[in-house]
Amino acid sequence: MDTLIQAIVMGLVQGLTEFLPVSSSGHLIAVPALLGWKDPFIESLAFSVMLHVATLLALLLYFRADWVRLIPAWFASLRERSIGADPDRRLAWLLVVSTVPAVIVGVLLNDLIEGAFREPRLVAVTLVIGGAILWLADRVGRRTERVDGLSFGGAFGIGAAQALALVPGISRSGISISAGLFAGLDRESAARFSFLMAAPITAGAGAWEARRLVTGEAGVDVPLGPFLAGMAAAVVAGLVAISVLLRYLRSHPTTVFVVYRVVLAAVILVAWLGLWDR
Repeated sequence: MDTLIQAIVMGLVQGLTEFLPVSSSGHLIAVPALLGWKDPFIESLAFSVMLHVATLLALLLYFRADWVRLIPAWFASLRERSIGADPDRRLAWLLVVSTVPAVIVGVLLNDLIEGAFREPRLVAVTLVIGGAILWLADRVGRRTERVDGLSFGGAFGIGAAQALALVPGISRSGISISAGLFAGLDRESAARFSFLMAAPITAGAGAWEARRLVTGEAGVDVPLGPFLAGMAAAVVAGLVAISVLLRYLRSHPTTVFVVYRVVLAAVILVAWLGLWDR
């Protein structure tokens, strides 16, 4: 299949699965493996990370009104050395606190984890593990708090959980939504906080990988047309996924995503065992 079409498909997959709690990185590994794609660019970690940058753009666009309030509020809190009773200042600092664990783990372990776990069989296992965590969180969490009721300790805990998403198959949105549910947030609030806290981490990872692409350190040729097409597809699909998930979680449990994860894991294992073409 033409690289352009593959890139668009991968962009659509990334945009949808980045925000649905089903693991975008797991899908970016599993889809080429299941479809027999061998293009080095399509399978590269560099393309995967840049697709995450495209979904960062979707995040910034969808939550633009929030960021217009939160960024000035954060700088105001620094200038005045006070959070006070301003909910925007408090939320801004909750997001800062939540990024600390992921930054530390990402800097220390990102290359090691990505290299060790970029394999479909392991993705199948982590898909099930992440699904089990999501299922448990949805059933034991109180689901009574909104974001303004989240403590700083809770925000740090959600950030620590997000750091686990470096392992493909766990799902950044899935594990952080789970942590939010464990912290007592309702489903929509857990998803909303998960999306907001993803922005700075994704921006940092994207900037790092963009530098590697520009300097040639990524070790892969980048065809401009497929690269841009994949990015555009990811932005559009991401905007759709955010809107759909937030509406869905207002009145539905996460069961459908748990079932999907288990089914996908089974498909990956069937393919690995050589039964796919029999």
